[in-house]
Amino acid sequence: ATIDIANAFFSIPLAAECRPQFAFTWRGVQYTWNRLPQGWKHSPTICHGLIQAALEKGEAPEHLQYIDDIIVWGNTAAEVFEKGEKIIQILLEAGFAIKKSKVKGPAREIQFLGVKWQDGRRQIPTDVINKITAMSPPTNKKETQAFLGAIGFWRMHIPEYSQIVSPLYLITRKKNDFHWGPEQQQAFAQIKQEIAHAVALGPVRRGPD
Repeated sequence: ATIDIANAFFSIPLAAECRPQFAFTWRGVQYTWNRLPQGWKHSPTICHGLIQAALEKGEAPEHLQYIDDIIVWGNTAAEVFEKGEKIIQILLEAGFAIKKSKVKGPAREIQFLGVKWQDGRRQIPTDVINKITAMSPPTNKKETQAFLGAIGFWRMHIPEYSQIVSPLYLITRKKNDFHWGPEQQQAFAQIKQEIAHAVALGPVRRGPD
């Protein structure tokens, strides 16, 4: 199951002595934040730490947390439901809000931090596959870099990824002019095909020594 805290940053009040540091002027009127603002570089760290502290204080069951996203697992749906309820109760008592629409599961398949998990294995989500396979060939360096950025996150699912996309990286170098030739088209088509049929990744299982 996954739990996403609603407006987590705005659930955290700023100390009165800190508020002047967040003052700003808009149309001649001065304002200041009185809640942890989004966009400040330290906000994610502070938010993560406070949620983590609340969960530890409440003796939350086994889970993983990344800022305001939490994942809970177990051997049965009942076990996952019980763990999720406990964590939600701890968060509510700590002053955080939870929307029902932000709670997913228990389920055999979930999506957490943009990654699809099914039966303990990591997979590329279907919507991501559809988006990448629908992309048209790049027409300049910037578009090529954007395509490489879109597929690079999933490189661990693609055997020999670096070798396949090397013709695409070649035309993004500053010293090289952009030229989309047969090698680039082949690499582009192949990597999209690999994404469409990417393998699922599971935990490493060691045999006897």
